[in-house]
Amino acid sequence: MRFEVLAPAVLPVVDCNCSICRKTAYLHLIVEKARFRLVSGAEMLTTYRFNTGAAQHLFCKVCGLKSFYVPRSHPEGYSVNARCLDPATVKGMEINAFDGANWETSARERKWAD
Repeated sequence: MRFEVLAPAVLPVVDCNCSICRKTAYLHLIVEKARFRLVSGAEMLTTYRFNTGAAQHLFCKVCGLKSFYVPRSHPEGYSVNARCLDPATVKGMEINAFDGANWETSARERKWAD
């Protein structure tokens, strides 16, 4: 699978402490759909939804990696795992913590949810 993301050289990423993100070391780079392009490998993706079913978690059928997905917090865009980007294209990261273990409260504080 190959994809492209239009993003700044210093990435603003979110480090979530929910049970999934913490265990997989996922660093969220939130991008608008127009700034993301799946170049190849769409046929290798499978979707999983859990809990509220709002997020569309996309996994590689071969290796199980989740490089990007449609997040509950930003259903009009994608969350790209910054750790899956070509290191040569990233100058640095501005890491912001998010208390995903308490998603509803934290999302309201960030105005991601009602």
